[in-house]
Amino acid sequence: MITSFDDYPIHQTWQPVAHPESGDPNHYDRYFFNGYSKDGSIFFALAMGLYPNRHVMDSSFSVIKNGEQINLHSSARAPFDRMQCMSVGPITIDIVEPLKRHHISVSSPEHGITADLHFTASSLPYEEPPFHVSTGNRTTMHYTRLTQLGSWNGYIEIDGQRTEIHHDVVGSRDRSWGIRGIGERVQMGAPVVSAPQFYWLWAPVCFDTFGTMFDVNEFSSGERWHESGALLTGPDTIQHAHGLTYDFEWEPGTRRAQRFTLNYEFASSSATLVFEPILHFQMFGLGYLHPEWSHGTWKGELVVDSDRFSLPVPDPTAMHHLHVQTLSRVAFSSSSGEHHEGIGVLETLVLGAHQPSGFSGVADGFSA
Repeated sequence: MITSFDDYPIHQTWQPVAHPESGDPNHYDRYFFNGYSKDGSIFFALAMGLYPNRHVMDSSFSVIKNGEQINLHSSARAPFDRMQCMSVGPITIDIVEPLKRHHISVSSPEHGITADLHFTASSLPYEEPPFHVSTGNRTTMHYTRLTQLGSWNGYIEIDGQRTEIHHDVVGSRDRSWGIRGIGERVQMGAPVVSAPQFYWLWAPVCFDTFGTMFDVNEFSSGERWHESGALLTGPDTIQHAHGLTYDFEWEPGTRRAQRFTLNYEFASSSATLVFEPILHFQMFGLGYLHPEWSHGTWKGELVVDSDRFSLPVPDPTAMHHLHVQTLSRVAFSSSSGEHHEGIGVLETLVLGAHQPSGFSGVADGFSA
């Protein structure tokens, strides 16, 4: 099927752009944004995904206000024309200037949620190493992601109360595309028996004049199958880490951070970041592990709804509460004697066993 984007010189295969290179039902293309004030009083986030082989796209917008997480969800049939795949019902993303400026608008007054937000990048996009995992002979995860830091301005209005967003509100965005588990499970031949396990840490941090990036995936043994880290200095420089170690202090009875220390080794220097949690944002408010709004699930031609819940959640080891972004104050110290204070998130999704942490079940909490 020929669509608008086919008029641009962007083809990577012999097929029109509407057709992914892979026919895997778990092929996806996603945007993620978050924003937070430097004092921790504001936190919001957005996710939007396209699942072309499922003919579905969805989006969610979430805000923490007065101890409550307020979430707007929308899901629709995906159009074939990618030029029309930047809106899902009341939620729209506009690429004002690629890799530099983005505009988000949310208009759902019937659910008490509207927003008009502008993201301006403060760093280069950081391309993380490719993610690639197989279960038996089957590729279950194979995707690319970029992460970028920036600042916000605009407003968010919840239940008629408007909050102005200024440039002291910072945050990050990511773009990822490829194959990973989404939507209804599709049986593909003989089942491959394996216990559910996924260990994921991701930490973009904003300082006044620079930023840092970190991520790691580990098997249940603690062996790493993916890692990356970098110092993002200004709008035009990325310094890659040569080595990464960390010390995780788990909050008792949970799988989320009580304190986190991250160590970077560079070619001729080193740095240590210490994370002190402020609050835990529940990613299921954006559809991640959501029992009703999981990504890529067919819900109808266009369906929009919202939900709300109080923070902190009373059952942090419930399956849909395992995935969190912990907003944290971050202290940076380098081997050259530099000291800086910043703010960022430590995203954690720790599902199944992880021997170094003492987790043996699917969702058991930490026990000292």
